[in-house]
Amino acid sequence: MTERYPSGSGAEIADLGFARLDLQRVERTGDPEVVFGRGKTPSQVVAALRALHEAHPEGAVLATRLDDDAVALVRAELPDADLDEVGRTAVLGKPRPPHGRVAVVGAGTADLPVVRECVTTVSVFGAEPDMVLDVGVAGLHRLLAQRDRIDSADAVVAVAGMEAALPSVIGGLTGAPLIAVPTSIGYGWHLDGLTAWLATLNSCAPGVLTVNVDNGFGAGVAAARIARRSR
Repeated sequence: MTERYPSGSGAEIADLGFARLDLQRVERTGDPEVVFGRGKTPSQVVAALRALHEAHPEGAVLATRLDDDAVALVRAELPDADLDEVGRTAVLGKPRPPHGRVAVVGAGTADLPVVRECVTTVSVFGAEPDMVLDVGVAGLHRLLAQRDRIDSADAVVAVAGMEAALPSVIGGLTGAPLIAVPTSIGYGWHLDGLTAWLATLNSCAPGVLTVNVDNGFGAGVAAARIARRSR
């Protein structure tokens, strides 16, 4: 059932029983609502994705944090969906033409799920993702070899666990808008990413902004919005 509210309120809701989907978010912000898969049953994920796609057939809608059962049901019920089993995302519909470019830079292979979540989000939210992988500071030459590619982006997302030094180093190499994503990756007592998060919050490089631990989605949204307004 779709509920309509007074004109000008910016509110039109699809009531699915288990969720009330905000159908006019795209009109207010430029982007449709996203399905957060964690805590939802597979059938709820499919129903929400389908309803959002029906409301926004001209673009793409996104579901994140899907478990294996949700991935399997989306594949069966929504065969046109683009699934990323590493990033745990599903995209239904065709993303809008991209405006601007976002360099999504990953420190190591262990950070790849967060990187891929970010890359998919950037694409759905209207910018072109450029994925730069395995350039952590333990091999600084690998990062320096990609410096021009990173510096030419309209926005940069740096994804790193361990001590999360990568965002600080990139912040000293480029003046592009830079968003750090600390990840819950590390040896020993890394406190599920708290060590990395505190490191990015206390970066000595100016201009480094930080999202929450493993939040590739949040960083992707912010970076895409920066990039698509830059051109």
